Amino acid sequence: MNPNTKQQKLDAFSRLLDIMDELRAKCPWDKVQTNETLRHLTIEETYELADAILKNEPQEIKKELGDVLLHIVFYAKIGSEKNDFDIADVMNSLCEKLINRHPHIYGDVKVENAEQVKENWEQIKLKEGNKSVLSGVAKGTPSIIKALRMQEKAAQVGFDWPTAKEVWAKVDEELLELKEEFKENILSDKTENELGDFIFSLINLARKYNINPDDALEKTNHKFLTRFQYIEKKAAEQNKKLTEMTLEEMDVFWNEAKKMM
Repeated sequence: MNPNTKQQKLDAFSRLLDIMDELRAKCPWDKVQTNETLRHLTIEETYELADAILKNEPQEIKKELGDVLLHIVFYAKIGSEKNDFDIADVMNSLCEKLINRHPHIYGDVKVENAEQVKENWEQIKLKEGNKSVLSGVAKGTPSIIKALRMQEKAAQVGFDWPTAKEVWAKVDEELLELKEEFKENILSDKTENELGDFIFSLINLARKYNINPDDALEKTNHKFLTRFQYIEKKAAEQNKKLTEMTLEEMDVFWNEAKKMM
């Protein structure tokens, strides 16, 4: 496809704003929405976008990006009705932040690589008034992503193992402690804490190898779903319920699915 010109992009965005104004004025559903009622829908749309990205489906990514963009425009519309801000304020605020946080582009700072850009970013955020390097990690962020983001931010100010070798040692240490805890056969808060420590160390290891642990786990979830549904399909073909099958029987179909997928 031929790329749209800048004017065509501006025209398309203007069209979206006009449609948003009309929907807010005339549609019974759009009229009654608030920031609070849209919130859970926005989270859902974001997960759908993330799923499309993992599946590498360009047309689905385009569709889901549109849904997320609609929500951004919707929130800005509500903000304008309250005289708090409008979409221009949102974009101008973003532009100023991007300019301020990229002094290697808009100033005289020199950087050698992307890692130095990230380090500068965190230092600038602290100068802007953030009380903690970790303050930018939202409390509502899913746990795996939250752990990864905290580790990344801490690393950007030098709080990090020098190489993956030290992280492997930490993983082994945490696994040993977890095994010892389970040997007691009495589950407690300490058991939960040790499990959390082990998972946190695995996330740190993934970070060291530039693997996103959330993406990795989601791909495994999808793989498990596909293979398990294959077992269900084969069981149905034999007029069997899964509850009537032995683990060994199900494992035969699982291994078939592994070879196929």
